[in-house]
Amino acid sequence: MNFAGIFRLNMPATRVVKYDFIRQNTNTFMKIFDQIALFLTRHWVVVVSCLLGLFVLTPFLSPLLMSIGWVFPAKVIYWVYSFVCHQLPERSYFLFGPKISYSLLEIQSTWQNTTDAVILRQFIGNPQMGWKMAWSDRMFSMYTSIWVFGILWGILKKKIEKLAWWGAFLLILPMVIDGTTHLISDFAGIGQGFRDSNTWLAILSNHTLPSAFYAGDAWGSFNAWMRLISGILFGLGSVWFGFPLLQEWMSNSVKVIDDKYEYRKLLARENERLLSLRLTRIQEQVNDVSKKTNLGEKRHE
Repeated sequence: MNFAGIFRLNMPATRVVKYDFIRQNTNTFMKIFDQIALFLTRHWVVVVSCLLGLFVLTPFLSPLLMSIGWVFPAKVIYWVYSFVCHQLPERSYFLFGPKISYSLLEIQSTWQNTTDAVILRQFIGNPQMGWKMAWSDRMFSMYTSIWVFGILWGILKKKIEKLAWWGAFLLILPMVIDGTTHLISDFAGIGQGFRDSNTWLAILSNHTLPSAFYAGDAWGSFNAWMRLISGILFGLGSVWFGFPLLQEWMSNSVKVIDDKYEYRKLLARENERLLSLRLTRIQEQVNDVSKKTNLGEKRHE
């Protein structure tokens, strides 16, 4: 006897087909979604490292592409990263040229004699000076250090204890101070603020270092070193404090997904048991009807 047919006698055939289709596709979608979520939560360090590595390495492609004459894709990269970085040339690294960075005066003499940041950022280099990376030296040090320290943390996480909040605060503080003072200094105009001359530092150190160390943003200057060091410390603090928190959250997510799998298994078993019980009752009702029919037929005979 077709118990499934008896079970669905009161449901139209089109509705039964539609119900089965929706239920099966919903279950399939949820299983795929959970499998993806489970993979991401278990291997999130690898996924983050790959995505962050792509984000970190792409700015290197822009000067490489410019050096081989692939101007359009290089300019696409410059354009994309212009939304996350000021791209000022005097605060950026140059590749495929005689120097890794240039002072504002050198940029102005080659490009335009201006202090307008909007105009300055448009300078991407030339064959004589090399080509500018798609983001500044601060962005380079900050995100590259997050990427490198993130990979190291993924390898050594079982041997490294979580950094206290005050430790993260101390590591991030130099970036906050350096970035904030640069921002305030730039209100006076590019190349004209107190962080461009660093006269205060020269006075504090009694002018013991070369003048090129105090003034400007070129490689070897105080500003360049501060952006590099503060960016590295920021990356270290972010990873050392933030990644253990992410790991704890991901571990809890894995437990939640595993519990969902177990719940679905139990629910499927319970549905099978209830269906079996209902079919048994239907079978009993059918048998009762058959017996009564047979008795009625015998009486008529």
